[in-house]
Amino acid sequence: MSEIVDIPERYAERKYDLIIVGGGIYGVMLAYEASRKGLSALLLEKDDFGVHTSANSLRIIHGGFRYLQTADIYRYRESVGERRWFLKRYPEYVVPLPCMMPLYGNGLRRPSVLRTALFINDILSCRRNQEVRGDRHLPSGNVVNQSETVKLFPDVDKKGLVGGAVWHDAFMPDCRGLLHRILEDAKVKGAIALNRCEAIGLIKNGNMVAGVKIFNKKSCKEITFYSDVVVNAAGPWSRDLSCTLDTEIEKLFYPSVAWNVLFDRDALSDHALAVAPKKKNARTYFIVPLNGKLFAGTGHSSWSQNVGNAKPEPTLSQLETFMQDINGAVPGLNLKSGDIDQVHAGLLPARKYDQVELADREVIADHGAIGGVAGLYSVSGVKFTTSRLVAEKTLEKIFTGKKT
Repeated sequence: MSEIVDIPERYAERKYDLIIVGGGIYGVMLAYEASRKGLSALLLEKDDFGVHTSANSLRIIHGGFRYLQTADIYRYRESVGERRWFLKRYPEYVVPLPCMMPLYGNGLRRPSVLRTALFINDILSCRRNQEVRGDRHLPSGNVVNQSETVKLFPDVDKKGLVGGAVWHDAFMPDCRGLLHRILEDAKVKGAIALNRCEAIGLIKNGNMVAGVKIFNKKSCKEITFYSDVVVNAAGPWSRDLSCTLDTEIEKLFYPSVAWNVLFDRDALSDHALAVAPKKKNARTYFIVPLNGKLFAGTGHSSWSQNVGNAKPEPTLSQLETFMQDINGAVPGLNLKSGDIDQVHAGLLPARKYDQVELADREVIADHGAIGGVAGLYSVSGVKFTTSRLVAEKTLEKIFTGKKT
């Protein structure tokens, strides 16, 4: 884990190229990309790095296979490229993950449909293993027959089963460890990272950013850090922080709650399993092997509460429905509340307030361009996989035409 500097005051004497507020994966990636470009970056986190949403994911680095269903080729290519980046840059933290979807010969879950989809996936991701270490290569996908499907997933619902679709994604067993490793690399290149430092206001020169004022939770003192650029990357709190620092940007983050559950039950397979209960409009869940245990997700619901300091978590009723769905997808599994080891929950951006449908594009807002404080930017991303790419886009937007 990353060693955290304990005396923030000593870093208040210099001026930075940019100050980043928010130490989840998006803030950490901004610090990483900024330092890689030779920019002096200060990263501020009000709690501990990566302790909120970033630590509670299903741990899959998605290559975007599901985006082919909606022909979102732009998002698909971004995901494939960034998955490759993780496998290439951090092979000790990111490993291949074999995935399988049981096929029942109806709708989109037909061997002919999936065979075509897997072929397209392999063609469009033909560079997925370029410069990636050999033991981290992702094989081509294929459709296996019924007996092979049962061999890979003995508890599969065999009624109507005609085969299974197999493909590979990437997996980060220790997602917070990965985040801290990326942060360490940023620090080696010159970034400064301070935790327990909460941004409470901007320092302005007229209508331009001059710095940010923070409250040091360790010393209970206020400190001012100076920069002409401040980036709000506070994840679920980005909308509230934009209001605190300047003015609210509503589209930044419409919160919804998502959760994954680790059960004290043995893993069902060495593959991640894409399963769905046999009912109308059923959502697909992934059952992932994590340290030999059954890790399932993702449950999802609207969130109408204020983000504030509330800890997002599903209700007991939502957890019951979640388990009923998984039990319905895997006959005989019979998960119960007593089997729950840990619930990993966090807030994800929805398309609109009090809705479940997730946002599918990042938001990079220039406050100065919409009548706010010049030099203040707010960023909200949609998934761990593309965090580095969004950081790159953000820095390009800020420093276009400037030496980096």
